[in-house]
Amino acid sequence: MSDNRNKARHRRRSPALVAGVPLALIAAGALAYGTVFGLFGEDAQPHASAAGAVPAWATEAADGFASVDALGQKGTYGGRGGRTVTVRTLADLEKYATAAEPYVIVVAGTIRMDPVGKEIKVASDKTIVGSGTSGHIVGGGFFLGPGVHNVILRNLTIRDAYQGIWNDKDHDFDAVQMDGAHHVWIDHNDLRHMADGLIDIRKDSTYVTVSWNKLSNNNKTFGIGWTGNVTNDLTVHHNWFRETEQRNPSTDNAAHAHLYNNYLQDEPGTAITAAYGNYARGGTRMVLENSYFDGLRNPVTRDATAALVQRGNVFSRTSGRNESGGGPAFDPKAYYRYTLDRAADVPALLRAGAGPRPSIGTTTTTTASAAAAPAVITVAKDGSGRYTSIQKAVDAVPAGNASRVVIKVKPGTYRETVKVPSTKPHITLQGSGPSRKDTVIVYGNAAGTPRPGGSGTYGTGGSATVAVEADDFQARNLTIANDFDEARNQHLNGHQAVALRTAADKVLLDGIIVDGDQDTLLLDTAAKDRQGRVYVTRSYITGNVDFVFGRATAVIDRSVLTLKKRWDGTAAGWITAPSTPAGRKGFLINRSVVNGDVPAKTFHLGRPWHAGGDASLDPQATVRDTTLSAAVRPAPWTDMGGFSWKADRFAEYRNTGPGAGPASADRPHLSDARAAAQEVADWLGDWTPSAS
Repeated sequence: MSDNRNKARHRRRSPALVAGVPLALIAAGALAYGTVFGLFGEDAQPHASAAGAVPAWATEAADGFASVDALGQKGTYGGRGGRTVTVRTLADLEKYATAAEPYVIVVAGTIRMDPVGKEIKVASDKTIVGSGTSGHIVGGGFFLGPGVHNVILRNLTIRDAYQGIWNDKDHDFDAVQMDGAHHVWIDHNDLRHMADGLIDIRKDSTYVTVSWNKLSNNNKTFGIGWTGNVTNDLTVHHNWFRETEQRNPSTDNAAHAHLYNNYLQDEPGTAITAAYGNYARGGTRMVLENSYFDGLRNPVTRDATAALVQRGNVFSRTSGRNESGGGPAFDPKAYYRYTLDRAADVPALLRAGAGPRPSIGTTTTTTASAAAAPAVITVAKDGSGRYTSIQKAVDAVPAGNASRVVIKVKPGTYRETVKVPSTKPHITLQGSGPSRKDTVIVYGNAAGTPRPGGSGTYGTGGSATVAVEADDFQARNLTIANDFDEARNQHLNGHQAVALRTAADKVLLDGIIVDGDQDTLLLDTAAKDRQGRVYVTRSYITGNVDFVFGRATAVIDRSVLTLKKRWDGTAAGWITAPSTPAGRKGFLINRSVVNGDVPAKTFHLGRPWHAGGDASLDPQATVRDTTLSAAVRPAPWTDMGGFSWKADRFAEYRNTGPGAGPASADRPHLSDARAAAQEVADWLGDWTPSAS
């Protein structure tokens, strides 16, 4: 695993605004937020205090061009530092959005615009964010006028201003329109079915980032420009355009337009047909990287006066114009750092991650002053932190620590093993780079690897690159890998090579990559009679043989499980191998994606692991509301070690994709009634995961 950091020159935002600042350090700007189950813990009245609940991702600042220091603005951080208000009515939303002072405005329900088409005139220094997936703006949107700056719009659904005329010339009803604004971040929204544009960036608006949005069911989708001045600087990344006819986006006279890792999809047989995809107009200079175009006519077009550089894109079932040229455009890395995902991974990545995110929990504070800042230890390979080793930072945490300690790990590849002992709870490992790929913890032990000094071999559990034995552990925004080379170590007996082992309760893994081959992720408990709950969200897990296994009660939610070929190029494997004790919940894979570059019908969803031949175990795995690739076998469960999967608990519910299939004796499906008792809340019980 290599260090993927970009080392090019770039303008940096103020250090105080860098993503990853501990939540309690910015308690005065803390967002009131919903819980993982979509409930909101307050009454319907707006409040204007720092008291409330802090979301898992409240500390994040914009990336891309919105992060660049320019025009007197140091990056884009919205209402951070201002008061938090929770709104449920149009009057309250408009009151705080148009106010002169900074606000973090949490939309905690459906707000209908009156009259239809109304666009609230947002003032500077505002964050407007939906509470979980409940924040809906219906029949109108937001307007950012000349000079408005430092605005964040996140996690909202803005929809349904459509007036029944497809190419509507009379109703300029947009989801988001800006005329002369700068430093704006539009992120993780669901924008659809408006009378005019979903996003219109007009009249020299600049330093804008549009990321991780779903844009769908619309005609004039995303327009940029509207003047002869070549001034716009904007970044458009990780957006899912689906069933949108034109302006996907149309980029007119942009000085620097960086488009990467977007997914443009036009499904056959639907009422909407895309006329074109990405369009560079006028004097635009565009760099288009690692995007995925599926089923589009004219996927990439440019005017003769525009410069458009393409690299790394995938075109599937496309036709018509696919153009580049006109000059070298520009180098995005001269302005900011970024990390590309593989274009082939983009569809699955965006299906799982684009649009509003349900909150993964809250940290409640009574007042800003009452929130004690967690201790922070910084690790950096280059010596700029307190430690150069992650294990040394863990060792520095006192045994029996009663409060959160955040170990912030700067970008780099850390070749070491890390153990968090049971005596050190409340530790967070957090990568501080822009991408989870920037901070990598990797080692290469396997079960059969000899221990130093001739004291036997590591065994499966001992092979882990990172081993977590302490309760209330969290990992965020980093990669944990095991790069054991099976091909070179065929002489060893025991190729199980664990990247991450957890043997603790209340473990939260948020936005990480866990990468390996056989036995990648061991979700265990401290003992057979001990509870061990794990919640994995917005993450990637890769492997080939039993690569999610163990006896924990674990939820893998909104994540991507990627199937890999084995060391010799063959493809055959199992995703899960639960060893659940009787009377407990096992593994729940929920709202996720199973993919990978492997042949069709080569992988099972799982098999029962009766560890040590223990017949008292009752392994369980449920896969529901998940997209399955063609690699999944029609009979997705199989026996293991002489134990029949049919004697244990294996089932599916409402899965989709080419690997899904109808219910049968070899493919049990849950009834609606049984599925109602197999949801995230049933797995986690009285624990609501809370990022800290």
